[in-house]
Amino acid sequence: MAGGEAKRLVAAVDIGGTKIAAALVREDGTLTARAQRPTPARAAAPVLLDTVHALIEELAADPGWAAVDAVGIGSAGPIDASAGTVSPVNIPAWRDFPLVASVGAHPAVRATGGPVTLIGDGVAIAEAEYWQGAAAGCRSALCMVVSTGVGGGLVLDGRVYTGLTGNAGHIGHISVDLNGEPCPCGGTGCLEGLASGTAIAGYALAHGWRAPGNDTSAAAVAEAARAGDAVALAAYDRAARALAAGIAATATLVEIETVVIGGGVAQAGPVLFEPLARHLDTFAALPFARGVRVRQAELGTDAGLVGAAAAALRA
Repeated sequence: MAGGEAKRLVAAVDIGGTKIAAALVREDGTLTARAQRPTPARAAAPVLLDTVHALIEELAADPGWAAVDAVGIGSAGPIDASAGTVSPVNIPAWRDFPLVASVGAHPAVRATGGPVTLIGDGVAIAEAEYWQGAAAGCRSALCMVVSTGVGGGLVLDGRVYTGLTGNAGHIGHISVDLNGEPCPCGGTGCLEGLASGTAIAGYALAHGWRAPGNDTSAAAVAEAARAGDAVALAAYDRAARALAAGIAATATLVEIETVVIGGGVAQAGPVLFEPLARHLDTFAALPFARGVRVRQAELGTDAGLVGAAAAALRA
């Protein structure tokens, strides 16, 4: 896919808890036409599907749509790639929702005559960063997205590993605090509940941080941390400690050499990565786990689309 003249064109859709994005993507990974809308995460299932269909219609209005021969979807999970269904933790109305069939039924998608391929958003990040980003050339890597939620995907022995249902590497829902809070997924003390942007902002607000101009985002907490605010620094340290525990556990289990972290929270830069390195030194105790390298993702907010496109190009 990486070499030669780009000939194929696919459509990619990236479904997250905050936004749904779509694009036309060439086989060299270049994004052409784009469309994006906020995710109506608390809406009914048909409203959510209408949003996806509306984005497809925006892409279908582009002259390039006539060349599209496949559609790739990266979705917040869990998913069941074999059944074509999704049950995102942060989108309550979709439980075992037949997303592949529903997207495939859209007239514009039917007209392409190509397959619709579903992967988890964490696997999409791994696909993208291994293809063109910070994990390129690695034989074993954990690629993470830390944003509204926390997801991940694995590269093992030089291949993206999806698992039986497409959920391998879903690090956001491993427990890093056995006495922690219940998680909407049904678990306890999940990494997502401690390290997501939502968790960072929630912790800061609960401990007395005052948001400037009513901006209660994790980015605003990061700005306060850079200015030396003690509560904001503590919020990011807490998140970094949880991430370190999850990364160290993964490194111990499957001997990864590299961790790539993307998503909105990663944009905090040293506010996140400096305490993460410190805590990782503590949690990654065994010699074969201590050498793991941590890198910031290179593809930014395009990673989910590029990863979904990679899956479609292989289908």
